[in-house]
Formats: sequence, C-alpha cells, structure tokens
Amino acid sequence: MKIAIVGGALQGTEAVYLSKKAGYETFVIDRRDNAPALSLADEYAVLDPEFDQKDAMKIFGDCDAVLPACENLSLLHALTDMMRSSKIPLLFDMDSYIISSSKAASNQMMQAAGIPLPKDWPECGFPAIVKPSAQSGSIGVRVAYNENDVNAGLEEIARLGDQPVIQEFVSGPCVSMEVIGNGREFRSFVTTEIVLSENYDCKRVRCSPGILGPEKEAEFRRISERTAEYMNLKALMDLEAINTKKGLRVLEIDARIPSQTPAAVLAATGVNIVEELVNSRFGKFGGSIRDGASSYEHFLIKDKKLITCGEKEFALVVRPKIEKGLFGADEFISDFRAGAKEWRGTMINGAKTDAQIEKKRAGCIESIMRECGLKEFVDGSPEMM
Repeated sequence: MKIAIVGGALQGTEAVYLSKKAGYETFVIDRRDNAPALSLADEYAVLDPEFDQKDAMKIFGDCDAVLPACENLSLLHALTDMMRSSKIPLLFDMDSYIISSSKAASNQMMQAAGIPLPKDWPECGFPAIVKPSAQSGSIGVRVAYNENDVNAGLEEIARLGDQPVIQEFVSGPCVSMEVIGNGREFRSFVTTEIVLSENYDCKRVRCSPGILGPEKEAEFRRISERTAEYMNLKALMDLEAINTKKGLRVLEIDARIPSQTPAAVLAATGVNIVEELVNSRFGKFGGSIRDGASSYEHFLIKDKKLITCGEKEFALVVRPKIEKGLFGADEFISDFRAGAKEWRGTMINGAKTDAQIEKKRAGCIESIMRECGLKEFVDGSPEMM
C-alpha cells in the first residue's frame, strides 16, 4: 500500500507517522521545501497540486490512495475535482469538511441534531470565548471578561477577514474523539484529553480509559456518532468537547485528519486511525481496541530551558526524524542533534496505566535536562481552564 499525502505540516507529519506504522509507503507533496513531513516520508515532491495538476496526477497514479492533510479550501476543492474521475480513492469528504470548516455552520447543524453546546453570548454572560468561525486551532481565539474584550476580539477577527462566534466560556478538561464513517456506518474510537499551553494551544495529548469513565465515555461516543451520522460522514472527523461539571459541551468538529490525537490513540490502544480509514474505504469496518494509556507531548529546548510548547511552536521543527529510545522515550519526533542549543521535539510514550506513563514521562524529562545541561523546566498553562 502506497499513500500520497498532500500537505507536509503537522497534519501531514501525523499522516506519515501513522502510515509508516501501518507499513505503508508514503509520498508527501507540499509547496514548501521545508515542510516537516518531507524528511519523514519515503518520497516527496515540492509542488502545488492545485496549479501543477499534471505532475500531481502522475504521482497519484503510482499510489493506492490519496490523503489530504491540509486546510487550504481551494486546494481541497481542486483535489476533490481531480480525483472524481479517478479510480484512486480520496480519503476525504469535502461535503463534511465544508460544514466543519465553519464554526457557525457546524454549530447550527449540531443544534439541529441536539448536540450539547456552550450557550451563545450575550445570554451566557462573562467570561466568554470570542473566536473566528473558519480558523484552525487557537488562531484569533480570545477570552473576554467584559465588552471591551469582546470588541477587541471582534476587531482581531475582522482583520483575519472572518466572522465571529461568541460563546460561553466553559471550564474543565478538553477532550477529543475520532469518528470514521462510510455514509451508512459510523465508528467512534476512544477519548483523548487535550492539555493546553498558556496560549491555549495543544501542548500534550493523553489517552486513557479513565479520562471520562465508562458512562461519560459511552455518552461521548453517542454524541460523536450522532454528529457524524447527521452530517453523513464519508471519511474521518474528530470532535472536541469540554467535560464540564454540568456535562459535555462540544466546541467544534473537524472533518479531516487531526494532528496529535491519532498518534496518542495508537500508542495507547493499538488502533491506527489512518489504517482504519483506508480499511473503511476498501470495505472493511471495525476492529478491536485494547485498553492502555499514552502521552504525546511537544517540547522546545531553548536558552537552557526545557519548555512544554504548543503545536504552533513545534511546527517550526526543521527536518525532523523519528527516533526510538531517545532520552528513554518510546519515540521522539524531533530535530535534535548532539550539541544543539535549540531544538524541538514530540515525545510519545505508551504503557498499560496512567501511573506507568507519568513515571516514564518524568524519567524522560529528567534525562533531557541532564543530558542537554538544562537549568529549568517550564510547563505553562492557560490563565483560565
């Protein structure tokens, strides 16, 4: 099996990592020659499939499937149009993506489906979250404590050329779940917890059966599969929610391959989301999920400090490699080089229990500090959770 992956940033890095774990050959395409996934792939090409369609189709013709790992809407439309007349499967659902790429549109859909959401502002009062409808991650997101903060958030979103969504600020652990659908069947997987950096960017992902407990885990599955069914999902999506004291409140959905969470799912449960997506497209649906725990965490080493960092900082990694056993970790995706004063890495560990994960994580952090001669460990968190 050979997979063409379009996009070499963090989603592409995730797609390559999972594809290699499944035993697939990988061919990454990106218009940037320094995209991090290029150094991880078996083959790569620097081109833009939207404008270099002839060259892109030559590459696709030598592959068994095409997996978009990007959020460029015009490129995704172009790929959908290009592959429509091809026999090569496109592991992507454009109709679902259009819904999920707008927080306003997806919220409207989920309200109609009876999915629990945060309250709208101003009904919810303060604090509130002001966020752009069509941006990814934490871009343009602001916590508002008063109307001046709301106005400042609206000005920033206007500069982004986007529309605002203002909702109740809900506190509690941030959780996520992947779902794969074929338009008739919808399979959810397991809960992961998203641990945020001080600027509300994902710095760590945890996977464990104890994150929600059996009852709430089953509820989260029902919510996720109900959402996928309502949007008639024909590929992959993930759903993000806050586990509040009053119950789960869904923040957003993304009908594309996520970065970060699938690798944590694989390390904990043995379930490979990319392999499951491929199998679903070729008529196989289902498989076993084992219980286990994992941790997936980004680090920046700079100014003699070990700093937990968000995915945007990690995205600045330069020609990363996947190394087993580095600093005692199961795996590290990093641009570490002996003697380097600044580098970035993602540490991946799996075990049977949370306690074993925390022990392994502490040992790895101690090894990094000692072997790199670092003076301080900085592990920041958002002002409000």
